[in-house]
Amino acid sequence: MLRFAYNTNGCTNHRLDDALDLIAEAGYSGVALALDVHHFDPFMEGYEAAAEALAKRLAELDLGLVVETSAPYLLDPREANEPSLLHPASDGRDRRLDFLRRAIRIAKIAGADSVGFTSGRTRRGVSQQDAGVWLLDGLRQVVEFAAEEGVVATLEPAPGHMVGTLDDFVLVRETLKQMTDAPLRLSLDVGHSLVTNDRDPAKAVKEFAPVLGAVSLEDMKRGVHAHLPFGEGDMNIPAVLKTLEEIEFQGLVTVELPLHSPRAHEMIVASYDWLQENLPSD
Repeated sequence: MLRFAYNTNGCTNHRLDDALDLIAEAGYSGVALALDVHHFDPFMEGYEAAAEALAKRLAELDLGLVVETSAPYLLDPREANEPSLLHPASDGRDRRLDFLRRAIRIAKIAGADSVGFTSGRTRRGVSQQDAGVWLLDGLRQVVEFAAEEGVVATLEPAPGHMVGTLDDFVLVRETLKQMTDAPLRLSLDVGHSLVTNDRDPAKAVKEFAPVLGAVSLEDMKRGVHAHLPFGEGDMNIPAVLKTLEEIEFQGLVTVELPLHSPRAHEMIVASYDWLQENLPSD
């Protein structure tokens, strides 16, 4: 039986406690916590104690957890998603690594299934060779720290990023295996396959089942990277749900609608009801 979650990046107009209540009341099995300044700032004093309090709150609501690290302006208020693992300055890359280590610590304390992150974009003037070296070095440090903490580390291919397609993920993962025994799993945003057109979304689920660590789901139009409510795009979502059931995916399947926060109180419920109505029939 599939377990659904809702991403807090689609609830930014609500307090975290209120968002958790709405998600639990709608019937979800979990929440994807997008670490950010307004819900859970990983750089606040006492963040580990806050993670302990979060764990108790989630237990009260019977919600599972995955941790997401896609907050755009957490590290730099003037440039989205920077500094990344590809930043040309070592102190920039170190700041991203510090953030990811904090995310892993939060995940461990709060009992999350996984921590998801992206590669970042190659900046102008940076060679692919340099960016590749920085990326692999950063990934090695992340997965090794996650392994030490007993946390599942998942890399999400994202359109426009250095790791932008599933083929990119395969290349990076195979190369990383030559550098460390610590595992790297896939965070699959199914809609991205429709944007990059590198795989049929349902077939991507089946192909990558052995390394699948996390799944995000929304509707999208082919070739356009915009997260849409179910039924407003080109995605064959019932086929994706059927494949997830066929591979017996045990993790949380997260609804991600970051542009719909003003309607979160409606979208949380509507998304869950749509999924229930479109589950595969026996």
